[in-house]
Amino acid sequence: MSTSLHDDYARAGFGGQLPFGQRPALLVVDVVQAYLQPDSPLYAQGFVDALPANQRLVAAARAAGVPVIFTGVVYGAQGRDGGLFYRKVPALRCFLQGSPLGAIAPSLQPRPDEVVVLKQYASAFFGTSLAATLASQRIDSVLITGFSTSGCVRATALDALQHGFAPFVVREACGERDPGPHQANLFDLQAKYAEVIAEADALAHLAASA
Repeated sequence: MSTSLHDDYARAGFGGQLPFGQRPALLVVDVVQAYLQPDSPLYAQGFVDALPANQRLVAAARAAGVPVIFTGVVYGAQGRDGGLFYRKVPALRCFLQGSPLGAIAPSLQPRPDEVVVLKQYASAFFGTSLAATLASQRIDSVLITGFSTSGCVRATALDALQHGFAPFVVREACGERDPGPHQANLFDLQAKYAEVIAEADALAHLAASA
């Protein structure tokens, strides 16, 4: 993004800062095989490139005792529970119940005491118990990673803000099909809805929360 674009948004009153909270959680959005397996219609190199950062952040959160929450997508009833979203994006057939493409990446397998939220729509908050789960643990901010930047990550970050959980989107840990939508959505999230931070900063926040 050009300096003039950043300056224009700043002059218009965008880009304030949200404080990182005292009780964070790490929210890993849809880091599943559908985005990582070359034979999947959703596969792209941008997702593979973001996987190592997710591995490092999950390890750091566990070491610090910070809750780790995973999300996935699953559809039954031939996708009828996905409504118009399922009709709009035919590639969501990858997530029909029983498909191996819906499995969380092997290197990020949730532990028995970690929550896995299964959803049918883009936001991890829509139609799920996620907000109540976070509130019950008095979580005040969420580090958000995963796939895709323009889709489920963006929708989840927006809903985190609207539910009162400060969203911190980790740049290197988000994957997208193409660099253009990736950068554009990170810019817009930073301007309006979230803090977009580097992996190094996220790791520092996690260490400080131990």
